[in-house]
Amino acid sequence: MVGLNAMPSAHLDTAKTTGSILIASMMVGLVWANSPWREMYQSIHHLPVHIRFGPFGLDRPLVWWINEGLMVPFFLLVGLEIKREVLSGRLSSWRLVTVPAVAALAGMIFPAAIYLVVAGADPVQRAGWAIPTATDIVLVLGLLAFLGDRVSITVKVFLTALAMFDDIGAVLIIGLFYGHGFSFPPLAVAITALILAHVVARFWRFSWTVLALLGVVLWGAILEAGIEGAIAGVLIGILIPFERERPDNTRSLNRVQSGLRPWVFWAVIPVFALFNTGIDITALRIVDILDPVAVGVFVALVVGKPAGILGSLWILDRLGMPVRQEGLGWGQLVGTSMLAGVGFTMSIFIASIAFIDHHLVTTSKLSILAASLVSALLGFAVLRKSAELTRSRSPGEPR
Repeated sequence: MVGLNAMPSAHLDTAKTTGSILIASMMVGLVWANSPWREMYQSIHHLPVHIRFGPFGLDRPLVWWINEGLMVPFFLLVGLEIKREVLSGRLSSWRLVTVPAVAALAGMIFPAAIYLVVAGADPVQRAGWAIPTATDIVLVLGLLAFLGDRVSITVKVFLTALAMFDDIGAVLIIGLFYGHGFSFPPLAVAITALILAHVVARFWRFSWTVLALLGVVLWGAILEAGIEGAIAGVLIGILIPFERERPDNTRSLNRVQSGLRPWVFWAVIPVFALFNTGIDITALRIVDILDPVAVGVFVALVVGKPAGILGSLWILDRLGMPVRQEGLGWGQLVGTSMLAGVGFTMSIFIASIAFIDHHLVTTSKLSILAASLVSALLGFAVLRKSAELTRSRSPGEPR
């Protein structure tokens, strides 16, 4: 994630670096899982990790702790970004949010519908309908950073706002549709921890230690309640105070963001990528590539995502909404919509919780990687060509 109201140089340099690190982690995971040392990768991937506190304990493989535990700071950053943008950023008024919000919604509904059509009637396969709904803003902004000043700041702001709504939608989808057996007693514990965290954050003398302990309780209770643990990160992020009049205060949301962002971008996401893209492609057959899940994910991301976004933007433009702005013509909108098909982090996270069958997880992850690569190449090419055409035109020529 990158804040919307501080987009230029420093953030774009960070986006380029973190995007490069993420791509490198993906490649290392994929190569490692298909190398002579693949057994070492699998051993680490499935390494049992036990954590026990009195009568309470969790016994899960390492990849589970990465996806359900280590990714909580990532979702905490998502919660911080959402709160910041709602309070003082690009999501702070209806006028600012209408176009990217509608585009993001259409860009989630359309690919989900395409996936369901391709997946057929099998309820196991249909469980992956949410995989192609999200955009990976880390990779996308990294790609835009490589285009430099050939892409206007308006493009970057629009795409970031679009991805922000994607994240909000993905969080809601995870919380509402991907729980595992709802249980009320742990939910009561989670609600109590959330209320106490709110009181600590807002009314008492602020304490990071207390908030962290309540966050751990909230995370464990949410898991036991049958809700994805990632939601705990989002909720805690939303609770952290934002004091615009005192930016130097230790309670400032801005300061928390700046402190958390390097750990998330340079440690959490790369580790997640390393252990979630290690797909043993030597064991896959041609028929696996043509599996309805793989085809559905690929078509939904590469075709459905841009089609939904562009279709909604065309309708909004016809209705007189401010779709086309300075530096954001139809060429840029087409390229931006194609880049929205890059759905790595959220898509792989959803795939890992949507399917129990290892084969479906593997094929869906491979399809996500392939679709993200194609979407990135297409979007990159269109934006670059659009920038060249814009520069070749005279200032008075219409776009």
